[in-house]
Amino acid sequence: MKRLKFSDLLITIMIGVVFGITMKFWDDLYTVVKPMLPIARQLLYGMWFMVGPFAFLLIRKPGVALLASIAAASLSAFIGGGFTVLIYGFVQGLAAELLFASFRYKKFGIVVAGLAGVASCFAGFFLDLFYGYANLESWALFVKYGLRVVSAFLFTGVFAYLIVRALEATGVTNLIRPVSKEEYSLLDN
Repeated sequence: MKRLKFSDLLITIMIGVVFGITMKFWDDLYTVVKPMLPIARQLLYGMWFMVGPFAFLLIRKPGVALLASIAAASLSAFIGGGFTVLIYGFVQGLAAELLFASFRYKKFGIVVAGLAGVASCFAGFFLDLFYGYANLESWALFVKYGLRVVSAFLFTGVFAYLIVRALEATGVTNLIRPVSKEEYSLLDN
């Protein structure tokens, strides 16, 4: 099992910082879209699940998804989200981390990354229930969280995967982890 190096920790935390800032702007976008698309805006929700899977796809070491999610949530909480955001970041990052662990940290494709996002979505759903944010009728819960699941898969699976592939194609990631032809074929699994 690969261990995290100091440089891995720094990169993971920086990914968290970038996503933490992005999440603040995403909050604003989500608020602006609310009156125009009260239900369809759930399709934007996957952005909050993206940081852990993105960091794991980039660095591919145990603990990265959880650490990146906590780092992003910490910054987001500090700049106005409050302590609850930190709890969500921990739980969602842990769910993604457990999903990657269930594949023994050896699968890096769209499906596995997307499933990590869906796992984060389900973890968030249980926290929503605890905080009373999901006190809706059954059909409304199904629609709201169904759209979030779709969004989670798109953001964490498709978008994160494509961004990492693009970064690898430029060679930028060679300092983080060398990429070989064999690793490209692993991405397709």
